[in-house]
Parts: sequence; C-alpha cells; structure tokens
Amino acid sequence: MAETSFRLQEIADALGASLRGDPDARVSGMATLQAAGASHISFLANPSYGKYLRETQAGAVIVSPATADQAQTNVLILDNPYMGYAQLSHWFDRTPVAPAGIHPSAVVDPSATISSTASVGPQVVVEAEVVIGEQVVVGAGSVVGARSRIGDSTVLNPRVTLAHDVVVGRRCSILSGAVIGGAGFGFANDKGEWHRIAQLGGVVLGDDVEVGANTTIDRGALEPTVIGNGVKLDNLIQVAHNVQIGDHSALAAMTAIAGSTSVGKYCVFGGASAVAGHLDIADQVHLTGMSMVTNDISEPGVYSSGLPADKNRQWRKNAVRFRQLDGLARRIKELEKKFKG
Repeated sequence: MAETSFRLQEIADALGASLRGDPDARVSGMATLQAAGASHISFLANPSYGKYLRETQAGAVIVSPATADQAQTNVLILDNPYMGYAQLSHWFDRTPVAPAGIHPSAVVDPSATISSTASVGPQVVVEAEVVIGEQVVVGAGSVVGARSRIGDSTVLNPRVTLAHDVVVGRRCSILSGAVIGGAGFGFANDKGEWHRIAQLGGVVLGDDVEVGANTTIDRGALEPTVIGNGVKLDNLIQVAHNVQIGDHSALAAMTAIAGSTSVGKYCVFGGASAVAGHLDIADQVHLTGMSMVTNDISEPGVYSSGLPADKNRQWRKNAVRFRQLDGLARRIKELEKKFKG
C-alpha cells in the first residue's frame, strides 16, 4: 500500500486548528509522544503525559492552548486535542474495505432483501425475511436471524450473531463475538424445578451504536430490549432482557445490567460496574469502576461503591473493623441514650 502523507496546513484546516510552525511540513502517520518520529503527528490530551511533550521527536503535535508553548516542534492548537486526534485517526485508518456483493460460500434465504451495495462475507448465514441496507458489511461467519433488519452503513465484524427479530440502526459497529438477541434469563420455579419462559420480545439498537467484542444483549421477555442512539458498549458487557439504555450513554468493559432496568441518557459506567434489576437510573449518572447499584438513582452525579486496592495487611485490618461496625453502632446508640438520660 502506497504511503499517504498530508500537509500540516491541510490538517489544521480540516480540524479547525491554529497552526504554529511550517504549514508545508508533511506527516504520514500517527504515534504516541514517546514513539513518534519526524513523519508522525502526535497529541497531548492527558496531562500525565506532559513530561514527554518537550522531548518528543514528532513532526507535529496536537495540543491545547495551555500546553502549546511547551512543545519544541510544529503544533496544532485545539481546545479539545483528544477530539482532534479522534477525527484525524480516520485519515490513517488502514482497515480493509469490504467489496460489495455476496460471497459464494454465504447461505442466504431467498426471502431476504440485501442491498446491492452491501457486503456479505464468507460463511455468513442470512435467514428468512432479513433486510440488509445500503453499504452494510456482514463479516465472515456471522449469522443474521430471521426477520432481523440492519440499517445503512452498519458493520458486523466476523462471527457476530444476531438472533431473530433484531433491529440494528444505521452506522452501527458490532465487534466479533457479540451476541444480540439471545434468550433472556427467564425461568419460573415450580417445586424447586426451573422452567424456561419463552422470550417473545426482540432487541432494538438505535443509530450510531457500538457493541464491543463478546458483549451480549438479551432479547426482551415481552417487549424489546432497547439500546438508544449513540450508545457505546465496551467488550464483555452483559445487558439483560428488557433493559433500556438511553441515548449517548457509554459502558466500560465487564459491566452487567440485570433485567428490566432503565438507564438514562448520557450515563457513563466504569469497568465492572453492576446494576441490579428493575431499577431506574437517571440521566447523566457516572458510576466509577466496580460500583454496585441496588437502588434507584434519581439524581445526576458521580456514584461509587467499589473499594480501591490496599496493602493486604491494612485491608485485613479494615475487614475486621467492618465486621465490628454493627456492634460499634449499637454501643454508640446505648451511650447516646445514657447521655440523654
């Protein structure tokens, strides 16, 4: 593949950045401040990496106005350098473009409707009455279940499974191993034995949703599980049946949400968070990593419950004290009674 390079002035104009340096200097790739060479452009968004800014060998860096004077090279100045990096990363993206058409090894039901601009890869299975939109990519080994619909410009990476009656919006990205529309965890108990409840709902994903590798989104019991527009789900997430996640929320890896819980818009859940079932979480709630939510959250804000790691000796002392809390509380209550008396 031929190397592509860009003038710094061209990049600055596209990003809306102020350029300080040589407008005709060219870059052909992106790299970290530590690893960059003269042909690379880098960025500084996290202050903890500021120590590398003066030493970087990058041909140019994207920085905020507050740190621009620290750089010893060409600079592109933006209020949000990380967003500039995000936009520019696509200029250097070398992900292969899938060709339009249906691979000869794919198994496609005659009743399916597939756009002529879509790409259906090797060993894909497309079941009855499926609708696949314009410029959709269905990667090798994926399965698209009966009556499912995939919106324009959505990409299913290899080995994605959509069960029946799943609706995926436009411009979505679903990574390998994801299972969308599997049966929810629904059972009725009779005399100690569990009996499965048929899961009659589907799953609806809005536009611009991203689903990480090996993430699972269960189908609803009666009504569909709903993932709003712009939601970003990391790898290894479990979304149970009838969960609703509001627009533009983002959930980090290993988060689990139990059935019938409603998550608001613009929420952010840190890694390994857990949310119990049948709860309502307000808009703009931020859970820090390993938080456990067992009650409704009605107000926006930052919530935490996971304890950070400590030296084992100190942790063991704290664990003992934790077990003593109830006794201490009772003693304090008795002392208060005596004091009031």
